[in-house]
Amino acid sequence: MPTSSLILLIVLFFIMSAVGVVTGSNSLVTVPVMFQFGIDPKIAVATNMFGLTFMNIGATLPFVRQELIDYRKTSPLVVLTLISSALGAFLVGLITSQSIKLIVTIAMIAIVIFTLFKRDAGIEKKAVVSQRATIIVYILTFLLGIYGGLYSGGYVTVLTVVYVAFFGMTFTEAVASTKYINVFSSLIATVIFMWQGLVDYKLGLILAVTMFVAAFIGAKTVTKLNDVWLKRIFLFTVLLLAIKTIFDFI
Repeated sequence: MPTSSLILLIVLFFIMSAVGVVTGSNSLVTVPVMFQFGIDPKIAVATNMFGLTFMNIGATLPFVRQELIDYRKTSPLVVLTLISSALGAFLVGLITSQSIKLIVTIAMIAIVIFTLFKRDAGIEKKAVVSQRATIIVYILTFLLGIYGGLYSGGYVTVLTVVYVAFFGMTFTEAVASTKYINVFSSLIATVIFMWQGLVDYKLGLILAVTMFVAAFIGAKTVTKLNDVWLKRIFLFTVLLLAIKTIFDFI
């Protein structure tokens, strides 16, 4: 890969990783760009997932220090995610890019509608979560984990809204929890991709360092923001992504 192309990738991955701490959906931008640089689709997905593992670790560390992760709540979700993301990683190549675009487009539109109409969601924490809501969260976490291991574009974004809508989390708690859970989703998928020989380690290590640093900086910034501002940033970015995915699908 030419040096100029590598520099562009590094800059793009840095920006998306810093912003993606709040919104997720990095892969909706980074993976298609890797395609444009002539990287084989499977290699691009696998190498991006390798970098995402380090990005999620970098993003999680500030949240751990601030004690924003409820391990009692998230432990069952981690187990479900490990199983479903492993399944998703084995499915790479079986789903078409057009199908991915359709799934992401629908999900992004649904997120924007929900966030606009549920103005109080994510601002105040719900003290009690019903058993029905908990079961819904478990089911959605498992199903989304399959997609997370398969491609990951939009995975964390949807997961964040699920935890705000059904698990009674504030946006800060949901962002922290999804980053922690996504460590395991991207890690198990990466291990499978490595076993399949799909990871470009030279490029992957460069992007991994870039994403780790950017995410760590982004997460430290997030811990200083209140839930109202997090929700505004989240909604604005997701709205832009929704428009982008609609145009991509068309």
